[in-house]
Amino acid sequence: MSASALPGLGGHPAGLRTLFFTELWERFSYYGMRALLVLFLVDASSGMGMDDQTATAIYGLYTAAVYIVALPGGWIADRLLGAQRAIWLGGIIIAIGHFTLALPATATFFMGLLCIVAGTGLLKPNISLVVGELYARNDPRRDAGFTLFYMGINLGAAMGPLICSTLGESRRFGWHYGFAAAGVGMVIGLIWFRLTRHQLGSAGLHPSLDAADPLQAAERRRLWRRVGIGLALVLLLAVLVGSGRLAIAPVALARNSAWGIGVLAIGYFGWLLLAGRLDASEKKRVLALAFLFLGSAVFWSGFEQAGSSLNLFADRYTDRLLGGFEIPAGWFQVLNPIFIITLAPLYAALWVGLARRHLNPSTPAKFGLGLLLLAAGFTVMLGAASLVASGDKALPTWLLFTYLFHTMGELALSPVGLSATTRLAPRRYAGQMMGLWFLATAVGNLIAGLLAGQFRDDALADMPGLYTQIVLMAAGTGLLFLALRRPVRRLMGDAG
Repeated sequence: MSASALPGLGGHPAGLRTLFFTELWERFSYYGMRALLVLFLVDASSGMGMDDQTATAIYGLYTAAVYIVALPGGWIADRLLGAQRAIWLGGIIIAIGHFTLALPATATFFMGLLCIVAGTGLLKPNISLVVGELYARNDPRRDAGFTLFYMGINLGAAMGPLICSTLGESRRFGWHYGFAAAGVGMVIGLIWFRLTRHQLGSAGLHPSLDAADPLQAAERRRLWRRVGIGLALVLLLAVLVGSGRLAIAPVALARNSAWGIGVLAIGYFGWLLLAGRLDASEKKRVLALAFLFLGSAVFWSGFEQAGSSLNLFADRYTDRLLGGFEIPAGWFQVLNPIFIITLAPLYAALWVGLARRHLNPSTPAKFGLGLLLLAAGFTVMLGAASLVASGDKALPTWLLFTYLFHTMGELALSPVGLSATTRLAPRRYAGQMMGLWFLATAVGNLIAGLLAGQFRDDALADMPGLYTQIVLMAAGTGLLFLALRRPVRRLMGDAG
């Protein structure tokens, strides 16, 4: 029996439950560590004592790298491992990375970040790909299934900062206990995946190259050699940087990387269109994906201020005293996933209900709405920034409403974008296209890190103007998507 025919929760395939909880614990580990990273990097007493621009650039590089490696991670799964094996191996590497971060040494810290990057590149695109393979291409449950999967992501994202920040920001335990707790979460996810993997059936099980075929087996060996050489070069680079033998300038590297990834994405889309042997309908769908790529990059460049500038805003400029208890700054990272857990079922029901009445907004229209809601959130921060610029501390409600608007925008854009990618991607490039989709998030994360570095503690008067720039960027792109929703929808064809 195939995974799509298995009875499941609320009419969804049973394999969705396996992927839901695996991703929950992987996101626990990722967001738990993410809530600590910038705060640890700028902490002069027990952290690494970096300035804001360097710390936020490293944060941007790290979070971008997590998504950049999704492209080779998708390729390795497509050709060599199969998505299910890639998920398993990626989770093991992630767990090793988190436990390496728990060691109190600078050199091993950066090695731990590298492991998390590599493991997430294998796990993240492929677990989303397997969710898509549980459904037929035009199954009306598809968007709802991705939205429910998104709930699993955010249950983990809510639990992670609560536990990891409580340990990491406490004087009794400290940063490295928080990092270790993130590793424990990933181990739990691995155990669950191993015990329930059979519910996935054949979804994402087999790579395109069959080891039983002599010609394809030779191709597999050649590709594995390339992967081995690439890994050796990356490890050598990591050792040189971690030992201090190779110095890097994080801000310049982040800026150049953003341009480089943009050129890479354009080149990959161009190669698909010109040399990917696509038919006319596939080419139109790839063009539609390129447009969605732009909207996604802009959205994440604003949204990912959460772990950098908004995290520092919570730490430095927000009144966090509740009676005699000071709320850990990382706890504000819980607001977004809590809102998603609350609102995701409503969004899922809304899309299904509108589809039944033939009123469901098109994917580009949902993107436009998501970007306008992002702009609304930063409009709220304009008020908070004005208070801080005048010397006052901001109440937590400013961040609460900012995260509420951002979450509403995320639910209109992110799960819908995941679903659209699995529908629009040419079948033989499915894993790579999912990796390319996460490359848009990588560009957004790099830009977010660079923008966050402008919110310096010694430039409070500039803060309202910086938020105004983000509002104009997000709102302008949102209006563009709404204006072009019909021609983009026509490019999507029956997959729209």
